[in-house]
Amino acid sequence: MDRVAFTIFGIDVMWYGILMATGMILGTYLALKEAERVGISEDDVLNLAIFAIPAGVLGARLYYVIFNWGFYSQNPSQILNFRGGGMAIHGALIGGILAGLIYTKLKKINFFKMADIALIGMPLAQAIGRWGNYINGEAHGGPTNLPWGIMVDGVKVHPTFLYESIWDFGIFIFLWMFRKKKKYEGQVAVYYIILYSLGRFFIEGLRTDSLMIGPLRMAQVISLVGVIGGIIAHIYLSKKNNNKKEESK
Repeated sequence: MDRVAFTIFGIDVMWYGILMATGMILGTYLALKEAERVGISEDDVLNLAIFAIPAGVLGARLYYVIFNWGFYSQNPSQILNFRGGGMAIHGALIGGILAGLIYTKLKKINFFKMADIALIGMPLAQAIGRWGNYINGEAHGGPTNLPWGIMVDGVKVHPTFLYESIWDFGIFIFLWMFRKKKKYEGQVAVYYIILYSLGRFFIEGLRTDSLMIGPLRMAQVISLVGVIGGIIAHIYLSKKNNNKKEESK
């Protein structure tokens, strides 16, 4: 499939970019709807998006560049060549979360409450964005004889982009149904981090284009940190919430 959706004024517009933008727009729309439900100003959500989305894009690029430094150290002019490909979702999450921490601190907003709002649509955005990998012929796995394998360069391989897209969509459905039942602020965000990290750990093991740190797949290392960190955060926030309930009695 052609990576270029259309050309305007001599500039190629890629399907990958269109899908990423679509995911961001839907994610922001869902965050606005959730903000309205829980009593957070929609202006605060939009203002956060103005900071967090660029921070996420920059984080995604820097993460990729850092773990491909062997190439970029020899080709520094390519570091900011976003159109040349090379983005990492873990870097986007780190950049976005840092922007969220700064914004909520400056505006004196509960970070965990805002995180629940901001991340509710994140897995849906990821599920959509992964199809850009399919169009680009990237983010696939190794050889397989499974009937749902796809052909890449004459070899039938695992469609790992599809595995992750389905997993992410499932996370979104779960979180959307769960959000009204949460016990503490931040629970939606914590569950998202745990569930996404868990799925990514196993799916990454099938991929052939992983970013590496020595012999380790970096995404798997970060995913383990995400699972462990998410569990610790869940225990801490649950305990904190229970203590508040006891004090209010």
